Amino acid sequence: MSLMRPRCYAMKSSVKKNKKVNPQAAALDFFAEAGLLKRVKRSGWWVAGIENPETVAEHCFRCAVIGYYIAHCEDVDPYRVVTMTLFNDIHEARINDLHKMGHYYIDFREAEKKAFADQVSLLDKKVKAALQKMRGDYESQSSAESIVARDADILECLIQAKEYVDNGYPVAKTFFKRAPDHLKTATARKLWKQALSWDSHAWWQNVVKFER
Repeated sequence: MSLMRPRCYAMKSSVKKNKKVNPQAAALDFFAEAGLLKRVKRSGWWVAGIENPETVAEHCFRCAVIGYYIAHCEDVDPYRVVTMTLFNDIHEARINDLHKMGHYYIDFREAEKKAFADQVSLLDKKVKAALQKMRGDYESQSSAESIVARDADILECLIQAKEYVDNGYPVAKTFFKRAPDHLKTATARKLWKQALSWDSHAWWQNVVKFER
């Protein structure tokens, strides 16, 4: 019986390395990830007893609408704001939406950064650079547009909470306590002040037509 040590052989990875990235394929994969957000639920509402809350995609869409409005009122570039609001939660396609209790235990910010970096890594260079710049601006809150975009995000959550309260989920009113303190723009603060006494069902009652 030989007492010689067995030779160690380096194992080759079974994963094939992409020699050349197909930009069209990478773009389609990115679009598919964005589409997944149509099925990712906003989990924070579960603690308020809302079993079937809106999706991340639905949230981002209305963020963009609100951001566009606030941007005009605050005299900042509405298109930069809309871009930030649309891509703000794109990382949640990979790591899902995590409510604030989860944030207490997990460094979610770092996970967001890693997921976003991986998502854009294979995109066209110009697109990648633009998205990275936009993301850095939003996270640093260093521009007027980034402040408006963040206000739109917060205000959308608050308006959604008001709608849930109006639809019979009183616990959603808990979100009224802290979030408004984080609104920075005068426009967002005025809108929220008005929303407190606003009937979220009034708009459709004024346009419904009944005929005999």
